[in-house]
Amino acid sequence: AVYEILERVSPGPMVTLNRAVAVAMVHGSHGGLELLETLDEPLRDHHRLAAVHAHLLEMAGDEVGARMAYERAARLTTSNPERRYLEARMATLQRSGSEDETK
Repeated sequence: AVYEILERVSPGPMVTLNRAVAVAMVHGSHGGLELLETLDEPLRDHHRLAAVHAHLLEMAGDEVGARMAYERAARLTTSNPERRYLEARMATLQRSGSEDETK
């Protein structure tokens, strides 16, 4: 509800991005993912959209999609600490996927 008010007072794609995270935390990842679709054009090349997309896909259980989105976010960011974090998330999912294949 707070982000809906903020969107009316000060609309913008970053507010919507943050609202998508809040919606996902309260209502589940699919609600957040739906909101992200509205941001494809304004934030297409922004690493934060790709990072949030990856996180919500991971929450939804889509490890392959999450790895791809983490990889995109890592390519787009100019921050080395963020890139290392995103690459670590990607590696964790890769290991998890490899372990599942051997079972």
